[in-house]
Amino acid sequence: MLTGAVMAILVAVALLVPLPSAVELRDWSTSMGPWFPLAFLATHIVVTVLPFPRTAFTLAAGLLFGPLLGITLAVTASTASAMIALALVRAAGWQLSRLVRHRAVDRVDTRLRERGWLAVISLRLIPVVPFAPLNYAVGASGVRVLPYALATVAGLFPGTAAVVILGDALTGDVSPLLFLVSLCTGLVGLTLLAYEIRQYRRHHRTTLTDVDDAPEAALRG
Repeated sequence: MLTGAVMAILVAVALLVPLPSAVELRDWSTSMGPWFPLAFLATHIVVTVLPFPRTAFTLAAGLLFGPLLGITLAVTASTASAMIALALVRAAGWQLSRLVRHRAVDRVDTRLRERGWLAVISLRLIPVVPFAPLNYAVGASGVRVLPYALATVAGLFPGTAAVVILGDALTGDVSPLLFLVSLCTGLVGLTLLAYEIRQYRRHHRTTLTDVDDAPEAALRG
């Protein structure tokens, strides 16, 4: 919802305020020298640790730097931001098992510790899942750091690349394939997430069955 509001404001500004063209912005970015991509990278990392819409930076990366450098900057910055958010949440001592004391929460936390990478990559592939809140939620869970980092890169790359290429296309023709890529990555994410939920429920039912059968086996023994 916040992303939609920001995009609406940007469209309104573009319609009401005289702005440089996309080509002029690209030329300005090139004229700023080699320090500008680094400044963009640092700003992207710091700002998106907060709940600020990442899409604005991703579009800007394509518009200002083109597809190759833009994708590199956007994926690198997003991954670094996600890792910083996770580190901050854990440094603050926020843990699901402490914030909410319930056996169901403990089971989910254990599952995330064991197979959290699949949940992370699935949610990253779904465009409507907000970036920063997901970072905070995963940081409070038991997901391990390395699987989280790898799943973040793999999950962010397709959608981020599509939006960066869309930003680059603002200087020329927009390909309808970009919208198809976003749709496909979202569907893949939903499919993987549904599969993981189903596997978790099946594992949970098996565990409960084993627990119920244990006293009977002990009595027979």
